[in-house]
Amino acid sequence: MRLNENTKIVGKKVILVPYCEEHVQKYHEWMKSPELQELTASEPLTLEEEYAMQRCWREDEDKCTFLVLCRSAYEQTGNEIDALVGDTNLFLRVNDEGEDKDGKRSQVAEAEIMIAELEVRGKGYGWEAMLLLIKYAQQNLQIKKFEAKIGVKNEKSLRMFNKMQFMEIARSSVFNEVTLERIVDGEWIKWLDAQVTLHCEKYR
Repeated sequence: MRLNENTKIVGKKVILVPYCEEHVQKYHEWMKSPELQELTASEPLTLEEEYAMQRCWREDEDKCTFLVLCRSAYEQTGNEIDALVGDTNLFLRVNDEGEDKDGKRSQVAEAEIMIAELEVRGKGYGWEAMLLLIKYAQQNLQIKKFEAKIGVKNEKSLRMFNKMQFMEIARSSVFNEVTLERIVDGEWIKWLDAQVTLHCEKYR
């Protein structure tokens, strides 16, 4: 998505940056992991295919992605590649459940988060990164509903989205995944804003 190609979101623990060509080789190494392939329901790609995917993420208007940097590591080295710890994504589609008051169809966003580096898992990086991405989307993309599709064995992600007030709406035995959703309403925006205030220093 071109909208976020110059956007950097700074949190207390993480910095979200656009996915650029220089990040591809490290991302490609991550995705050789069978564990990450299973957690993200992904197939391994060749390096050439990974570069093509990066261009797709940058150009397609129905996709929004940020890579997740460890802020402390980045501030020590100034090197984004060394500080990379994961990614967070949105897949956008038009809401098929009716129109807004102004007659326009709103957008639904399916959210994904991956913390690839083992040493930073369980330290709140995924929580903060997802909060910041959701707030960015709520402010800039007019999202009216967020969804998440998570493997039934991925208990940490299920707990995280439940804590974010997503509700289970479907469970597939074929794909072994749970679908959760969160309608964007006034009360939830207040909750989201309070959480982001705790974690986000600035957008730039």
